Amino acid sequence: MEIYKGIATFSGIAIGKVLYYSRGEYQIRQCLVSNIKKEISDFQEARLQAVHKLHELYEASRLLNEQEARAFLRQIKLLESESYQNAIESSIAHEKVNAAYAVMINRDELVETFRNLEEPVIRRRINDMQEISNRLIQILGGAAIRINLGDEPVILVAEALSPTEIMEMDKDKLLAVVMHHGSTVSHASIMAKTMEIPTLVDIAADDEWDGMTAIVDGYTGTFYLNPDAEIRREYEIRLEADHREREALLELKAQKDETKDGRKIGLYANIGNMSDLSSVLYYGAKGIGLLRSEFQYLGRENYPRENELFRAYKKVAETMGERLAVIRTADLGADKQAPYLDIPQETNPIMGNRGIRLCLDRRRMFKAQLRAIYRASAYGNLAMMFPMIDSEEEMDEIEKIIGEVKEGLREKDIPFKDIMTGIMIETPAAVMISRELAIRVDFLSIGTNDLTQYTLAMDRQNPLLKDKYNDHHPAVLRMVRMVVESAHKEGKRVGICGELAADTALTGKFLEMGVDFLSVVPACVLPVRKAIRETDLSGVSAPKVNEDNNE
Repeated sequence: MEIYKGIATFSGIAIGKVLYYSRGEYQIRQCLVSNIKKEISDFQEARLQAVHKLHELYEASRLLNEQEARAFLRQIKLLESESYQNAIESSIAHEKVNAAYAVMINRDELVETFRNLEEPVIRRRINDMQEISNRLIQILGGAAIRINLGDEPVILVAEALSPTEIMEMDKDKLLAVVMHHGSTVSHASIMAKTMEIPTLVDIAADDEWDGMTAIVDGYTGTFYLNPDAEIRREYEIRLEADHREREALLELKAQKDETKDGRKIGLYANIGNMSDLSSVLYYGAKGIGLLRSEFQYLGRENYPRENELFRAYKKVAETMGERLAVIRTADLGADKQAPYLDIPQETNPIMGNRGIRLCLDRRRMFKAQLRAIYRASAYGNLAMMFPMIDSEEEMDEIEKIIGEVKEGLREKDIPFKDIMTGIMIETPAAVMISRELAIRVDFLSIGTNDLTQYTLAMDRQNPLLKDKYNDHHPAVLRMVRMVVESAHKEGKRVGICGELAADTALTGKFLEMGVDFLSVVPACVLPVRKAIRETDLSGVSAPKVNEDNNE
C-alpha cells in the first residue's frame, strides 16, 4: 500500500480502479492539398461547430461557476477573431496544407514563442489556444477530445485537466478526480467541485497506477494506492456512512432555514439560465438570490429585444410564484462579451469597463433591460440589483434612469410593481462607503469572489499564488463584517452570494456577524441549510432591519 498526501478541493470518498489519462498534444500528419477553397471551407465549418459547442459548455457550466465558465468565452472570442482565422487560412493557402495540420502548426508556433513566459495572462492564452486547437483537430477528424472512461466508474488520475475535459466527461462513470497540477481555486478544481466530484490536487501522478485499486479521501486529501484489506474495509464503512449522510440531506428539502435558537435566515439559489429554475424548487431554496442575466446577451449575433427579455423575466416570476427572484443587471465586459457588443480589448478586463460601468455607457441597452424587469414584476415577486457599484455618483445615474423608465411605463399604462433594488459589494471601495450606499437601496449582497481578488491583489488563477491566495483571509472576513454593520445601521438586510456563501466552515461565523441571507448554487442549498440549523445564535443579538426587506 502506498499513501500520498494532497489537497482536497471537494469532499467525498471514492473507492475504485484508477484510469490514468495523459493528454499530450495531438500530432497531425501533413498532407499537401490542391483544393485550397475546400480546405478553408472545412476549417470554417469546424470553427463554427467548435463555437457552437463552446457556447453549450458555457451555458452548462455558468450555473456551476460563472467565473470559471468564462474560460469558454475566451476560447469563443479567440475562434471568432479575424487574426486567428486569417492565420489558419494563410497557412492553408500559402503552404497548401490540410486544415488540421494548419491548426496544429499555428498552435505549436504560439506555444514555442511564449514557452518560457510565466505571466498568468500569457499562460491562459496558451492553454486556450491548445484547447481550441485540439477541438478543431477533433472536429476535422484528426483525433478524439472526449476522455473515454470505459464501462465501469473509475478514479481519473492525470497530470492536469482542463474545464472542458471535465465538463465533457460522463459524470456517472467518474468516481473521483486526482491531479498533479492545480489548486483549490484552479478552473478544473472548481468545475469538478461544482459537479460534486471528490477531487484531490497536488498528487504526483504516475502512469503505472493505471488499473490499480485506489481510495480517495476528499476530507483529508489522502490518496491510497493498492490499499490493504484493513484500510479498504474502513473506507467501505465510511463510504456507506457518506451515502447515508447525503440521503439525510435530501430530507432537509422541506425544512426551515432556522438556527437552533429559531433565528430565521434567508437561503437562496444562484442561477445562470432559465433551465436552472427547476433546481431552485427541487432543493427547496427560498428563492433566487442571484439570477445572472448575461446569458441573454452572450452567444448571439445582436442585442436581445426588450420583449425577449420581458418574456424570460415573466417566466421567472411566474415559476417562482411568491418566492423572491433577484435579477442582477447585465455584468458584461471585455472578459464576458459577444462580438456584436464590440467591447474594446483591455489589458486587465476584470478591472476594466464592466458591470454597471458598461451599462451606464450603453443606456439604451440598460433601459431596455430595466423596462423588461419592471414589466415582468407585475407577474410575481421580483427584485433587481446592480453589479460593480463603487460610488454614489453611479447610484445618482441609476436612480435617474430608473425614474425615466418608470415614468415611461406609467405614460403607456403598463402595470409594474415598485420592486426592491440592491447592489453588489465587490470592491474595497464599495466596502468603505457601504453605509452611504445602503441608504440608497433596499439590500446589499456581497460578491466575495471579486472582493477577495481585489482585496488581496491576487489573480486566483495564478498558479504561482495558489499557496498564498486565501479567501478566509482576515482582511476579507473583516470587510464582510464592516458591510454587515454598515447595512444594519441603516436597517437594511445584507447577504453573501459569492463562493464563500457555500463554505459551511464559515456559515456559523457569517451568521454570528449578522449576515441575513446566503445565496449559493442549488446543489449547495442543503449542506448550507444543515449548517444553518446546527448554528446557535442565542448569545448574539438579532440585527434590527426593515421588515419590508425580510423577503
